[in-house]
Amino acid sequence: MKTIEKIQINSEIGELESVIIHTPGAEVENMTPENASRALYSDILNLSVALPEYNEFKQILHKVAKVYDVKDLLQDILVNEKVRANLLNKVCKLEDLDDICKIISGLDNVQLASQLIEGVEMQKDTLTKYLDNERFSVHPLPNFFFTRDASFSLNDKVIISKMANRVREREALIMEAIFDYHPSFSTQTVNPVKLFDKSGKASIEGGDVLIAREDVILCGVSGRTTSQGIDALLEYLKTKPGKKHLILQELPYQPESFIHLDMVFTFLDVDKCMIFEPLILHSSRHLTIHITMEENTVLEIKEEKNILEALKSLGIDLEPVGCGGHSDNFIQEREQWQSGANFFAIAPGKVIGYGRNTNTMHELHKHGFEIIKARDILKEKVDLAAYQKYVITIEGDELSRGGGGARCMTMPIRRKSVNW
Repeated sequence: MKTIEKIQINSEIGELESVIIHTPGAEVENMTPENASRALYSDILNLSVALPEYNEFKQILHKVAKVYDVKDLLQDILVNEKVRANLLNKVCKLEDLDDICKIISGLDNVQLASQLIEGVEMQKDTLTKYLDNERFSVHPLPNFFFTRDASFSLNDKVIISKMANRVREREALIMEAIFDYHPSFSTQTVNPVKLFDKSGKASIEGGDVLIAREDVILCGVSGRTTSQGIDALLEYLKTKPGKKHLILQELPYQPESFIHLDMVFTFLDVDKCMIFEPLILHSSRHLTIHITMEENTVLEIKEEKNILEALKSLGIDLEPVGCGGHSDNFIQEREQWQSGANFFAIAPGKVIGYGRNTNTMHELHKHGFEIIKARDILKEKVDLAAYQKYVITIEGDELSRGGGGARCMTMPIRRKSVNW
């Protein structure tokens, strides 16, 4: 009997049970120096190098949880003609692709799933198309292996993001269709921006949203998540019972490594977190704001000293571990740029991150984390059960050039509860 997953995410660190990923494929190599900027990349990735690194990461996840892949899930739902027609209609309307959609609608589910992710090459059958420098009529989705962004689990629901850039909106449509129609999942999708925003300025992405506790949510105010997007999320949270807290952190728009909150702050354990110290503890220009609400009423909006102080006032007392250490700004900036603050927890005190950030790893070791190489686990040289607290280091020399880390590459859908 096939297992039906009931979505349940009440923290960032509860023991991982199920997660969705997307294995990068041809869409990554379909980038060129000319279109990389439009695809939101500052560089182009070499798939032959990135894929072995990613597969190492994926194999570790398979050892600790049930792992689903976006492309497989998409293939499954495209067997259903009504689902296929509905998704294609939304994609065509969004990207003005009516003529192309008529062509690809006849493909089988496997081919169609590939084309929706990897792109559809332009048929140079008119003079206009022949002279067009574009290679694709339907652009590839090279960012999709950062599955955290297009949707995120919040308690028992899946929140569908409103992406800041149009080039990524198809990712959100695909994730919405998967959670609405795939028989493996029992949940409801919620699109707060569609439901509550009237400004037309709202965007919100999953990399900016961290669940500290069932009633405490952190969110970055960034180049990808606007204040209007957070207001839409706030309106949704008002529909839920009980007192809730939304802790907001302003982020600089530059450099691009500050794209989301999880690039400067992630949870490691019930009592520890990873931070980029210059911003989280020492910036006077970027506000930390605490919104308290109960039922459908906002009780208070106030400024906090920083995220750690705000969490401490709510009974979550965290010791910060510094990305790149605590003393050398140059090293801190270099390792933050390389996703050195972006960790993914598979259980309290058990996390995954890029091994290349050696100073960050040294700090983690000083705070009691055993440093374990992923390849040693996969070669069965190490038994994870022998350690209470550890960081699994994955190779990321190529992956990190995409601008994200282990948390970015995961969309968890089930975690066990945490005993705070």
